[in-house]
Amino acid sequence: MNLRLEAGKVVVLVELLDTPTARALVSAAPFEARAQTWGEEVYFTTPVSAKLEPDACQVVAPGTVCFWTEGNALALPYGRTPISSDERPKLANPCNVVGKVIGDPRMLSGIKAGMPLRVDRA
Repeated sequence: MNLRLEAGKVVVLVELLDTPTARALVSAAPFEARAQTWGEEVYFTTPVSAKLEPDACQVVAPGTVCFWTEGNALALPYGRTPISSDERPKLANPCNVVGKVIGDPRMLSGIKAGMPLRVDRA
């Protein structure tokens, strides 16, 4: 299962894990949203609502694709966030890990707050 995110000239492919949240995201695609940023993280709301899964994490590797259950949003950290204590991204809250960015996650830096984006099945 993969997703394709497009925002302006930035195209990101996401390899999804087989989790309930990831399956719900695939079922909901295609959908559109507006990008938000928080430090070196892009996030955006989705039409999906999910419960926190047992393996939810707050500190992840760059390029980890997470689902923020408190905001029904996908979070794509590619570096430090305002609450990071080291070089790893630290999310605002524990989030469901749903996959990873294929390729260099720093390409997410080309997505700016307010940009429209589209999520499709890939």
